[in-house]
Amino acid sequence: MGKAIKRYTVENTEIIDISSEGMGVARVNDLVVFVEGAVPGDICDFLVYRKKKSYAFAKLTQLKKPSPRRVAPPCQHFGTCGGCKWQNLEYASQLEFKQNQVTQAMKRLAKVEVGEMLPILGCNEQYFYRNKLDFAFSNKKWLTTEQIESKEQFDNRNGLGFHISGAFDKVLDVQKCHLQVDISNQIRNEVRRFALENNYAFFDIREQNGLLRSLIIRTSSTGELMTIFSFFENDEEKIKTLLTHVQKQFPQITSLVYVINPKGNDTIFDLPIQTFHGNPWIIEEMEGLKFKVGPKSFYQTNSKQAYELYKVTRDFAGLIGNEVVYDLYTGTGTIAQFVSKNAKKVIGVEYVPEAIEDAKANAQLNNITNCSFFAGDMKEILSHEFVNENGNPDLVITDPPRIGMDEKVVRKLLEIGPARIVYVSCNPSSQARDLAILSEKYRVVKMRAVDMFPQTLHIENVALLEKIN
Repeated sequence: MGKAIKRYTVENTEIIDISSEGMGVARVNDLVVFVEGAVPGDICDFLVYRKKKSYAFAKLTQLKKPSPRRVAPPCQHFGTCGGCKWQNLEYASQLEFKQNQVTQAMKRLAKVEVGEMLPILGCNEQYFYRNKLDFAFSNKKWLTTEQIESKEQFDNRNGLGFHISGAFDKVLDVQKCHLQVDISNQIRNEVRRFALENNYAFFDIREQNGLLRSLIIRTSSTGELMTIFSFFENDEEKIKTLLTHVQKQFPQITSLVYVINPKGNDTIFDLPIQTFHGNPWIIEEMEGLKFKVGPKSFYQTNSKQAYELYKVTRDFAGLIGNEVVYDLYTGTGTIAQFVSKNAKKVIGVEYVPEAIEDAKANAQLNNITNCSFFAGDMKEILSHEFVNENGNPDLVITDPPRIGMDEKVVRKLLEIGPARIVYVSCNPSSQARDLAILSEKYRVVKMRAVDMFPQTLHIENVALLEKIN
């Protein structure tokens, strides 16, 4: 926690940089100040509200001279919803700062020399690019500053939207989100309207009661559409009435499914899914390959840019057709199958058994016979026996979650010693940590960042490592 201070205003100060958390950075004497809502180049006043020894946090209060990098955010929820922190920053600058984020992580954290840093690959669609969004129901709708200052009485606090950061029981009632195609907004707003008019109980996370818990909307590049409802209570009549209404209002929905989740957390991976209408999956397609995506399946949330990411990965792999490839953290096997035609065989490993079942089903769907998939704890499954049985890999592709690879897995890679490693990461900091360990036996040949999530701080980065002889 920061030291409690008397708040004070700093005037006419230039924002000189942007932090990895998306806040503007100013320097006041020897103090670094992180300013919410500011972008590099702004001249502004800001209110310091929290302070530590060498840095502080502040909120922009008055923009004296806007930065040439600043743009008007299109979303009415910008500044309240924490999802798109960079909507006020021009896209070219977003790419610049994301590239710098990768560069600094390699220099400061990994302390490795990168042979070639290729230019960041931007996204052609800066909005409406996501194929999946999760919305939460809550009977404690977040009130904006404007709503509070209006003195209006809000007797009905039911809302459907995104959780507010730092307030787990509050939900921002979203009218229009610019991250998914508009059918998503239409479905969400109609569900809210119907639920309010028919006195459906919105979830109370503190009291653990209420019928409506969450709504997930998935779209696909093939034009298919899935909606996943999560209900806390099993009120069969109300559930059927709502789902029937949604089906009639949106005939374009090809998969309408639901789950009863009475647990203390929102995860549905351990719960049975009920299909109300259509198929229990939607189909994604990439370069002729088809992938069944179910309610529990992982698939990259930017379909078009995922194709670009996988092309970079395949290019870095440099396969000529006679290699044994291990694809770690394979998920539903998308990367494994994407590179399979260029390899002798591909071994996909993933700790989620349901994902491995999806991977096997997708390989069968695509008539791919040189991919094998295994479920298990990565640091346990990569044993000498496993390698002897499946062949020593010439190439390892690894695409771990944000926390990166467990150190034991990294050490296993050093033991196995493939000639090349392609490391795909959604977190340059954890990637840098792992590369620092791998630098004992590997050099980083080249890297390329790929922007999967415009308007946000997040960046994917692909690194090619070669074993040092």
